[in-house]
Amino acid sequence: MSPAPIKTCVLGVGLAGLTFHGPGGKLQARFGEEASKGVKIYNSLEQVLADPEIELVIVGTPSETHYEFAKRILEAGKHVLVDKPLTATYAQALEIGALAKSKNLVLYPYQNRRWDSDFLALRALLRLPASDPNSIGALFEFESRFDRFRTVLKGTWKDLPLPANGQTYDLGAHLIDQSLVLFGRPSRITAHIENVRGLGSKEVDDTFTIRLHYPALPAPSGSPIQPSSFTVILRASILSVKSQQVRYVVRGTTGTFTKYGVDVQEDQLKVIKSPQDIKQLANYGEEPEEIHGMLENLRGEDVVRSVWPSKKGDYSGLFTDVARAIREGTTPAVMWEESAEVIELIELAMKSSKEGRTLDVPSRA
Repeated sequence: MSPAPIKTCVLGVGLAGLTFHGPGGKLQARFGEEASKGVKIYNSLEQVLADPEIELVIVGTPSETHYEFAKRILEAGKHVLVDKPLTATYAQALEIGALAKSKNLVLYPYQNRRWDSDFLALRALLRLPASDPNSIGALFEFESRFDRFRTVLKGTWKDLPLPANGQTYDLGAHLIDQSLVLFGRPSRITAHIENVRGLGSKEVDDTFTIRLHYPALPAPSGSPIQPSSFTVILRASILSVKSQQVRYVVRGTTGTFTKYGVDVQEDQLKVIKSPQDIKQLANYGEEPEEIHGMLENLRGEDVVRSVWPSKKGDYSGLFTDVARAIREGTTPAVMWEESAEVIELIELAMKSSKEGRTLDVPSRA
């Protein structure tokens, strides 16, 4: 017997509510009357919290509200899925995490880019044994980017000098999360964060470079080269003039992986005509071949190029995981503690940039 559907409320009808979580907070306007049948509209968070039928609340509201809303939802005894960033401060993340744990509730951070097609492909590449001809060997540099070209402000709440606003909290939250998944906690951090365009408030950054410093990764047995360090470089430039933006450049002792372009799921979700299209589209989550990753491997004295295909992305996998955590009590694929660590590193990056120095990252037992 299938478990009962989880009665869910989506807070917010901006990009998050209309694209990722509904998709369609304004269901009737976008998808027609049939899609909006049985949907109840609430005019306040108080109404949501007072409805005993609601089990899960998805917070897709402006970033500054995430902590307050998540806390109130948990206090009302409901599970919560929070869009990134989880909170504005590490202390806030620890507080709501402890609250969720004390009430045996699911606090699930929306780190959907763990289900990006190119990230899934990259994880598969890095799992290859050193004996595989496609292995790129011991890594010494990993670069991950979300670059754009925008010369004007968007005219939304994201432009305002509010807690948890700016590119570092927005895009940096994804890049840091992916790096922690792949490599764990760094030992030091160096960052340069600024509003490079000089538009709007100087407190709202639009560009960042964050370096995460790690001890050297061990080279394969018999390798003539042992790198002396490993550095993760995370970047977002708002003034990057390129026809295809760089996504990844990963350098190892026997090869390099290069990837252009971004996962296609967000663009697909923005234009689907029906929520059912997610399951019915044969190419949902599949990147076009022209933006698949490129491998360059050392074979003897030659460098051999080959395509490393992207995997099929699937943001719905996150929601399936949320459902299992709620209905079956399974351990979430995205732990709130992991997103709390993301916020901790963002705070350290901000401090590093402000003080112009490299900071030690406190060790964890």
